Amino acid sequence: MSPDPVLRDLLAPALTRHAARPALVAGGRTWTYAELDRAARAVATELAARGVTAGSAVALILPNGAEYVVTDLAIALLGAAKVPLNLMLSVDEQAHILTDSGAEVVVVRHDRTAAVDLAAERGAAPQVIVVGGPNDGWSAALGRTPLAELPPVPPDARALVMYTGGTTGLPKGVLHRQRGLAMNLLSHLVEMELTAEDVLLLTSPLPHSAGFLLQTALAKGARVIVEEGFDVERVLDRIEQDGASYLFLVPTMIYRLLDAAVARPDVDTSALRTILYGAAPITPDRLEQGLALFGPVFVQLFAQSEAPNFLTRLRRDDHVAGGRLTSCGQSVLMAEVRVVREDGTACAAGEVGEVTARSPYTMEGYLGRPAETADALRDGWLHTGDLGYLTADGYLHLVDRKKDMIITGGLNVYSSEVEQALARLDGVKEVAVAGVPHPDWGEAVVAFVIPTDDGVTAASILAAARDELSSYKRPKDVVLVASLPTTAVGKVDKKALRAQVRNGEAS
Repeated sequence: MSPDPVLRDLLAPALTRHAARPALVAGGRTWTYAELDRAARAVATELAARGVTAGSAVALILPNGAEYVVTDLAIALLGAAKVPLNLMLSVDEQAHILTDSGAEVVVVRHDRTAAVDLAAERGAAPQVIVVGGPNDGWSAALGRTPLAELPPVPPDARALVMYTGGTTGLPKGVLHRQRGLAMNLLSHLVEMELTAEDVLLLTSPLPHSAGFLLQTALAKGARVIVEEGFDVERVLDRIEQDGASYLFLVPTMIYRLLDAAVARPDVDTSALRTILYGAAPITPDRLEQGLALFGPVFVQLFAQSEAPNFLTRLRRDDHVAGGRLTSCGQSVLMAEVRVVREDGTACAAGEVGEVTARSPYTMEGYLGRPAETADALRDGWLHTGDLGYLTADGYLHLVDRKKDMIITGGLNVYSSEVEQALARLDGVKEVAVAGVPHPDWGEAVVAFVIPTDDGVTAASILAAARDELSSYKRPKDVVLVASLPTTAVGKVDKKALRAQVRNGEAS
């Protein structure tokens, strides 16, 4: 491997090294590493014929499946810049990404072309490779003679433009270079503790965190099962019947898995070795339930698109040590984390401030947004927008997003603290807390609760909360809901909850 590696340096050798091993299970077919290699090189030939070179932007509008995986590898082999679009984004957001990224080629499933058409109306003109349907060009590309020799890839070439979830305004592109993505993959190989014997089950969208885990597994020689979406019964079947040993889940998925496992007490989950989770706070009570059901299999990650997946990690042994279930762990080997005050000085242990980090895989910046880049990257440190504190032994505890902190009557209320308190109450199945405008208090604390049964009322929850929270932290109102809205990456969408109150939709 080069002393200044690019992403391809870690992926291409693995495809040949593990040629005979099963690599991917998707859409009812198992692909060997050799079959993936040949398919990826054929698609790379098609992309190269369309003018794609190192740094060229190639957009993907594809569901989880073999077509996504093969095209992802083809982009990496050419050293092009992947622009992955989450299918849960609106057509308008997807069209914005296509135009904003300057995508030269878009690979799109035949029933997902609306965003391409809208982008064309706005002046974008990427070449289009359709997957499936009557104009299937992707399958035809598989018949191409693979490139005999891959073109050179500079370490500073654009490698990824990953768009944020778009919870505030239009999504913005997070730019990563080849050098940084190679370092990021090395960090994943260290921190995931994934082996070549593992079977990694991915059920969340590949354009986000799961895509990095996919590449890690392929670099390691593991087998990956890719599902188009999360179906809890199918997850249990994959563990029992296919030996799925490594899961990646957000907390809401873990809750569903726990409920399903309790409902199926005879299901064999002995193959399960690791549940990697992150993206949102998790309820300690449910985590303890998971430890009782599955054993010490849990590993938590904390990061963001600007420094993907691993800034901190809460290890398996941390989950069984007292008092650490509310932490997201210590900084990983290739990252440094500190918490700072508004003036940039370091906070003392236990003092809440903004979480900042630096690593060799921190983003280059936000595409075409110099002011926002300058605000996020200061003196080499990424300002995450998360509020938290470090303990004396370096464990990070998050308390809120800066934009989600509630200021009521001049006092700061951290929504995650209120959520943890309410989650302990009888009758509360799931809860999210947000601040909504109030004429007297500035903002009012409002709790959105999924009740455990029909006998639970807003009044009963408010009464029970009196013993759990200080008066200024208690919800001024409780809204009972059947479900909590989520963003395209599975986080609770508090912007949508606040909108429900403003629009009079919450009751």
